Amino acid sequence: MQNIKINAYQFLALVTFFSMGTSILIIPSVLADGAKQDAWIAAIFGTLIGLIVIWLFCLIAQWFPNLTFIQITEKILGKWIGKAVSLLFVVMAFIYAASLLFYSGTFLNIHLMPNTPMLALNILLALVIVIGVRLGLETIARSAEIFILIFFVLFILLVFFILPEIKLENIQPIFEAGPLPILQSSVSLIEVTAVDAVVLLMIFPACINNLKQGKKSFYIGYLIGGLVIIILTFLSIAVLGSYSTAAEYHPSYELAKRINVGDFIQRIEALMAGIWILALYFKTTIYFYAGVLGLAQILNLKDYKPLIVPLGAIVVVLSLILYPNIMYQKQWNATIGIYYSYSIGVVLPLLLIVVNSIRKTHLKKEKPNN
Repeated sequence: MQNIKINAYQFLALVTFFSMGTSILIIPSVLADGAKQDAWIAAIFGTLIGLIVIWLFCLIAQWFPNLTFIQITEKILGKWIGKAVSLLFVVMAFIYAASLLFYSGTFLNIHLMPNTPMLALNILLALVIVIGVRLGLETIARSAEIFILIFFVLFILLVFFILPEIKLENIQPIFEAGPLPILQSSVSLIEVTAVDAVVLLMIFPACINNLKQGKKSFYIGYLIGGLVIIILTFLSIAVLGSYSTAAEYHPSYELAKRINVGDFIQRIEALMAGIWILALYFKTTIYFYAGVLGLAQILNLKDYKPLIVPLGAIVVVLSLILYPNIMYQKQWNATIGIYYSYSIGVVLPLLLIVVNSIRKTHLKKEKPNN
């Protein structure tokens, strides 16, 4: 494999985009469904709890600063068990890349291009992703470095324009849902922002030129992404109300439709669509890159690039057959998807930490006898 290095700021941009990803449009609805008007509090709790998961990833990374997650798994669990477990990780990366293609195609089909076949929409986004991955991580990181600034300019404009529409009575009474529904609702947020970030261990720390700075970027990028989700969830509840936020599939997009400044600045929901597609692109690209690189390392290939086009085609097909409809997709995410994510993103890292600690302890006991 090529010796690729990106700087800490570029990694921060990638982490920020990954943390936001699909969450910008969809998570406010999921949180409001369980926590009602306290959805924004659930977003805060979820973001803070997710820091523990990020700490878990950083702990593993600092033990093996020159290895990817696939290589770490094989080193700790052994060649064959490591490869079998790594294959589950790779399958997860491809399934979620296909899921995000489904999200983008569904969104564009519903709101912007109702007469365009979903296949065409998914192929177009997949082509851009394939080109990005083929050009390499450094190109993806440099693009994220530029587009993160554009994203936040558009996001700040969106927040500024929607402020006059806020109705504080929509978030009252505070804490009415109680602590248990708030914590239960935050589980989905933790999954998509922190737990699924295990795929970033294919980049961090092996491809970061400064481990200490990269570790800070992991935390800061995650918190920035979490802050964006908290703000959007709060605005969705405060403007639309908890019932409408829970009922809408894309509440943040509906939020943008409410913007009306002096009957002059209005109907700028394409702004929301633009920043979401931007975040979605980078998150999907990271999933796909992690999957392709991971499979190449499992197969002991010198270069991952020959795998990109065929695997890209498979992901497109998978995006069309994975979910028959939106209701099935919601049910899958709430059951199989969430268990799969936590198994790979929490249980597996904990297993690696335990096994590695046992091996270290065993080696220390053996040393005095030698």
